[in-house]
Amino acid sequence: MNLDQYRYHNGGLSNMHRMRAEEISQSPDMKQVTYNGRQVYIQQVNENNTARIFPLDDPQNEFDVQLTNLYEQQ
Repeated sequence: MNLDQYRYHNGGLSNMHRMRAEEISQSPDMKQVTYNGRQVYIQQVNENNTARIFPLDDPQNEFDVQLTNLYEQQ
């Protein structure tokens, strides 16, 4: 199954991988990334395959999550 087929079978969502998370965190463009169904902003990607994020509707609530728990809407 290729990546596009995977995204189709998963409702257009794909698990976050380290390289993609780093691209998103460094991009000037806002990407649709979710954590537990809430849209989030990736502040930084850590060495231990986690990312520092915050929900867009609660920017003071920063926390670290596993990259595999982040999803990008394609």
